[in-house]
Amino acid sequence: MATEIKVPVLPESVSDAVIATWHKNVGDAVKRDENIVDLETDKVVLEVPSTVDGVIKELKFAEGATVLSQQVIAVIEEGAAAAPAAPATEAAKPAAGAQEVQPKAEAAKAAAAAPASTTPAPATGSSELPPGARFAATTAGVNPADVAGTGRRGAVTKEDIVNYASGKTAGVGGGARPEERVPMTRMRTRIAERLMQSKNSIAMLTSFNEVNLGKVMAMRKELGESFEKANGIKLGFMSFFAKAAANALQRHPVVNASVDGNDVIYHGYADISIAVSTDKGLVTPVLRNVERMGFADIEGAIAGYAKAAREGGLKLEDLQGGTFTITNGGTFGSLMSTPIVNPPQSAILGMHAIKERAIVENGVVVAAPMMYIALSYDHRIIDGKDAVLFLVDIKNQLENPHRMLLGM
Repeated sequence: MATEIKVPVLPESVSDAVIATWHKNVGDAVKRDENIVDLETDKVVLEVPSTVDGVIKELKFAEGATVLSQQVIAVIEEGAAAAPAAPATEAAKPAAGAQEVQPKAEAAKAAAAAPASTTPAPATGSSELPPGARFAATTAGVNPADVAGTGRRGAVTKEDIVNYASGKTAGVGGGARPEERVPMTRMRTRIAERLMQSKNSIAMLTSFNEVNLGKVMAMRKELGESFEKANGIKLGFMSFFAKAAANALQRHPVVNASVDGNDVIYHGYADISIAVSTDKGLVTPVLRNVERMGFADIEGAIAGYAKAAREGGLKLEDLQGGTFTITNGGTFGSLMSTPIVNPPQSAILGMHAIKERAIVENGVVVAAPMMYIALSYDHRIIDGKDAVLFLVDIKNQLENPHRMLLGM
């Protein structure tokens, strides 16, 4: 019995998806719940699993094709067994109306049979490389089989190829100088659109302050081990900032508001988006009702989102909503920045690197672990006074974490 595999139901905010990678070819055996294809949307990469055990009978679209919600993309012959590989000259053609999808195994055989050239050809399996990595391998004369992959599921990336080539040619007059032109991914295109939307539609301004994190660091040192034993997760800095922001948003509701036409919507809850960097771009999964969460809940949720983001397991609903955003450029060494507001939100808090700096306390110069914090905000509804008071609120909580824990 033939079973159709369809594109999952996409939310209203996502109109279509692009077939990023087929993990199975026509004639391959597949098990129930095994991933068949990766679909790239504006926000996340969706894995589409098989619903039955069987053999791939038909792939209706090639990689790079645009598909719609509930559109049939593959057909599986349920309960069938994989047939022996047929010679390339006798391979069956796709069904009428279907776009041709050449099996990767045949492409690899064709590449292996080709005459040798002055530039070493990529090894079998190079057809599975992303376009950028394939171009870099060909240009630099690198065999992908010799390169250790650092991408998803051990895949070899363009950076892996370039780094391998640089090491291979170091000290012998320099390496290859590859250059390429590739289209933006759907996610990167969407990020660019939203950044331009923010720039063109928001009267954005940024205010700064600095925080002495000495007491927070002392608390983490004193209670960190006990916290980890009790909750099974480390006590990081983000939970302090998320909790401080949630408390401050309750006291300064205009920072938690959003603009809808000529109306201002005030949110009585703190759904905080946490910026997470992935190899495909920045994503912002949402912590719901942070004002009600404990530190362990926040740390656990952030760790879960970070793991899902690295493995491509984020769901669309994880990224939707959010009334305020926190981003941490300090993890990459940033000392100060002006983060960009994520519409329709009206403000974003930027964390930065912690640096030992000389400050004056009670007339004495001492060294303290200091961090610059930045609040970018929509000046249409948030006045400078509101922004500064919000930052001062964050500062006071972090410099007196015992008061923050008591909700003061």
